[in-house]
Amino acid sequence: MSSSGLSRRTLLASAGAGAVTAVIGWNTATAAWATEADDGAVPDIARLPALDGTVTLQGQGLERFSTDFGHLVTAAPRAVLRPGSVRDVQQLVAFARRHGIPVAVNGQSGDLAQLGEEGLESHSSYGQANPRGGVAIDARGLSGIVSVSAGRAVVEAGATWAQVTEAGLAAGWVPPVLTDYLHLSVGGTLSVGGIGGGVQRYGMQVDNVLELDVVTGTGELVTASPTRNRELFEAVLAGGGQVGVIVRVTLALVRVRERAHVFSLYYDDLDAYLADQEKVLARRRFDFQVGDVVRSADGSRWRYKAELVAFADAGQQVDRAALLAGLVPVETEVVEQSWREYAYRVDGFSGYLRAAGFWALPKPWLSVFLPAASARAFMARAAEVLTAADLGAGLLLFYPYLRSKVRAPLAVLPEQEEVGWHFDLLAFPGPGADTAAMLERNRLLYDLAVELGGKRYLIGAVPGMTRADWRRHYGGLWERVVAAKRRWDPAGILTPGQGIHAS
Repeated sequence: MSSSGLSRRTLLASAGAGAVTAVIGWNTATAAWATEADDGAVPDIARLPALDGTVTLQGQGLERFSTDFGHLVTAAPRAVLRPGSVRDVQQLVAFARRHGIPVAVNGQSGDLAQLGEEGLESHSSYGQANPRGGVAIDARGLSGIVSVSAGRAVVEAGATWAQVTEAGLAAGWVPPVLTDYLHLSVGGTLSVGGIGGGVQRYGMQVDNVLELDVVTGTGELVTASPTRNRELFEAVLAGGGQVGVIVRVTLALVRVRERAHVFSLYYDDLDAYLADQEKVLARRRFDFQVGDVVRSADGSRWRYKAELVAFADAGQQVDRAALLAGLVPVETEVVEQSWREYAYRVDGFSGYLRAAGFWALPKPWLSVFLPAASARAFMARAAEVLTAADLGAGLLLFYPYLRSKVRAPLAVLPEQEEVGWHFDLLAFPGPGADTAAMLERNRLLYDLAVELGGKRYLIGAVPGMTRADWRRHYGGLWERVVAAKRRWDPAGILTPGQGIHAS
């Protein structure tokens, strides 16, 4: 170990090729990192603690974290930590707290190497994971699968859902709720909720967490569960990264059913689509239920598609007629595939988006939850406002859920009714798109959703969110959110990019 207290691996790569400069701490006078060149010449240096991982100041390792998947917000962090241990996260957060340095975890969007220059998808699409000039923690430094056993998996927070899925499949167990795209970090989706087509039976991903290890904004490592440190447990899940850094998770798993019978039902009439989707939800005939809004073949109008899945064991038959009884689509397609093939169904589409150049372009996403009574009015207005160019090569998901299945308090949903609808505009506009106008459209649609009793999902791009907007979003939970922030992140350093204004 050097005299500065750094391990040999704790180096800061400079911009010059092959040049390496060790950081020794934080210059409290200039609010900047101090390097070896400052040692002995600068009196106001707070020494950085010894770390097992690496910290990067300049060069490619830092620039990767200047933007995110949405490519709408750019702000270079002052440093990136790739932790070699949980202790690194504790040490870094405690150091940052003492000196008022913002910190945010980045699960995927800083990656340029694994999938080429376009990087991976991330739920940070409007600067949510950007530390705004502070320190980005690269979650992939803690991305191991610790263990898989009957009904549960223990994983590090930087592991992706694809890693969890593969490890679980090998043992015959899988997560009950998966996001459509599996190459997202576990800690990242649990910080916002994590929704998928299993929500109707199992709630969100946050509702299937058995235990968490969390580094709070004070640098303390705490284990939390429904029976142990429950207040912290509930403040972390879907909490937007405001009170702690998730470092390890114990997840509930369910037995895998080997075959997926996938029904695609098409509708030209919105009312018929809404009625049939809610029938499916009430009857619980299917194991998985999503839906999306697509352009008609001639491009002149919107159509509605319900995607319903019945899982079965190998060799088991399903009664297709019974499953579809009472439904009135104008067109139906049915395919059978393996559970795994269906779980990875989006990978081929994402490959197309990369090859066609859409992946690296700005993406003004919008995600809201609506009470059932308002779903038609909102969708009808959105159908009038949105154009094919707005959607680009992307998707517009629109499907129902049961409010009672979502138990995590901070996964905020409309309170009026048991049935709600998820509207998820995953736009991939083409080159030259007017993203400023699209962001204004997002704000207008968000305001309409709020007027109709809706709530936002913490992903996506809603410009101009104020403290009043957040108070209205959280409603009766607002004081709880504020109290949790003050208790577990008293310096207000964690995840400033969410803009929740709870400090």
